[in-house]
Amino acid sequence: MQADLSSVKNTITTTINAIQYSTEHLLLFVVKNTIPVYDICKLSDFQQDDLLISRFGAYLKKHTNLHFPHKHTFYHLVLFTKGGGTHAIDFKTFDVAPYQIYFMIPGQVHSWSFEGETDGYVIHFSQAFFQSFLLKNDYLEQFPFFSGIVEDAVINIESIHQRLISDLFEEIIAESENPARMGLDLIKAILLQLFILIGRMNADSKQIQQPHYNYTLLKNFQKLIEKNFSALKLPKEYAQLLYITPNHLNAVCNDILGVSAGDVIRNRILLEAKRLLINLDLSVSEIAYRLNFNDNSYFTKFFKKYAGLTPEEFRKQTLKN
Repeated sequence: MQADLSSVKNTITTTINAIQYSTEHLLLFVVKNTIPVYDICKLSDFQQDDLLISRFGAYLKKHTNLHFPHKHTFYHLVLFTKGGGTHAIDFKTFDVAPYQIYFMIPGQVHSWSFEGETDGYVIHFSQAFFQSFLLKNDYLEQFPFFSGIVEDAVINIESIHQRLISDLFEEIIAESENPARMGLDLIKAILLQLFILIGRMNADSKQIQQPHYNYTLLKNFQKLIEKNFSALKLPKEYAQLLYITPNHLNAVCNDILGVSAGDVIRNRILLEAKRLLINLDLSVSEIAYRLNFNDNSYFTKFFKKYAGLTPEEFRKQTLKN
């Protein structure tokens, strides 16, 4: 009898452990899949040459799960005309307000938490969308709001410009809903008009006064960082590639950005570390290896020094939020 009871207890214990194991792995699977990467095909019934155009209210009703953190493989812009709450880009949070427009480039992490009825316009377009239309493949890079610097990507439209900007979005909506000959080219032209006008409205007087050469130099530096941040971590390495001295590179960064060249490099490495940490498929050690740190402890010290908490703490805090 005791042997039978012992057998039953063992069976129950094994079953409970199996359920706990399955539950833990199911939860882990769910968490891992709360940070998806979307392309335009997954989000739109209307898709023409990698383009999505929609009123934001309708977009929200159709894609109710998109408030969770996610990435895009495309350019993304939204103009709010109604609503409140918050939205976050690359772990920086902003209060939502009417006639606020924000821009995102491929690869940025994005989430939101809206309050009340929210509406406006949303447009997605692929990295190749303008290539056949423009001679300069890097044309969009001249606009600060497409630089990937979050503070430059969120713009509040002043009241005197609100009607003009919303009218341009309405023209784009109308053209997408009633396709006509060369309609796609017209949409591209209106979008470019929109970018130029917003660029003018948000032009920084300091930028206008700076020599064009320095801005070209800074852009080239940022492009090199984007390609090499995991391998090259010192300003002198980038200065050599740019055929200038480290002091010159540092002076340009301080004059235009207000930070040193070393800070520009470190900020990009830190951002990539944060983006990788929200992917639970990767251990901290694997992330350290991807970012070319000598060992996990060095990566942890680096992260804590510049983020204010350890990688594990950041991961737990982000998932909790």
